[in-house]
Amino acid sequence: MIDPFKGRVLIIAGSDSGGGAGVQADIKTIAALGGYAMTAITAITVQNTIGVSNVHEIPPGIVREQIEAVMGDLGADCWKLGMMGSAAHVCTVMEAWYAVGDGVPVVLDPVMVAKGGASLLSGDAVAVIRDEMMPIAAMVTPNAPEAEALTGVPVRDLQGQRRAADVLVNRLGAFSALVKGGHIEGDSVRDVLLTRDGERVFESPRIVTRATHGTGCTLASAIAAYMAQGASLDDAVEQARAYLMQAILHAPGFGQGHGPLKHNWATR
Repeated sequence: MIDPFKGRVLIIAGSDSGGGAGVQADIKTIAALGGYAMTAITAITVQNTIGVSNVHEIPPGIVREQIEAVMGDLGADCWKLGMMGSAAHVCTVMEAWYAVGDGVPVVLDPVMVAKGGASLLSGDAVAVIRDEMMPIAAMVTPNAPEAEALTGVPVRDLQGQRRAADVLVNRLGAFSALVKGGHIEGDSVRDVLLTRDGERVFESPRIVTRATHGTGCTLASAIAAYMAQGASLDDAVEQARAYLMQAILHAPGFGQGHGPLKHNWATR
């Protein structure tokens, strides 16, 4: 059940100058779904729909200060973690959660590569996320390549998704895992949700479009927004997927590359 007195989401992620992904997509999504978005910026990326041309990391200490400022005053009902960049940033965020956010559910979107192919997460950071951060995640939302990097399991079909989800939850310690299937070929997209209570497979027709910039950020933020307002894991994923499909279908057609979504499709 949605609680109108909840809905605060602290976004910890990088900024996308093109507005299609990262913190910008997160804020648009959470606001569109009735939540209240707050931010701790980890990096400033120079990018558009064509690609990322530069990344400027925010010092980890300033990331920690942003988190503490928000949590010390506004509080949060959910944290949404996106691009963190380096192992130092991952450790800083994790330490901050234990210090000022312990008990707040975390939706972890392990952003590793931008849509245009630029690397957004160092190799040592992947290891820290896998070995240390996973146990604080209420939900981790990797796409197929990210799930492979975290688990070592080939994710080329539904069975691979199921095996990777099992490793993420039962070996690495996440409370739940949503292994997305958008990178797997086929006329349908299937996402596997594994929780401590069981498995559910979500399936929808594949939308053939170039409007794919920020889809992962948008889905994870929508899940966080619904969870922050009291939705169960299953309901949050189901509603977030439905929101994402409409945001893709209503895409404005901007840019020359991987286009952005229409996050406020329901209001305009």
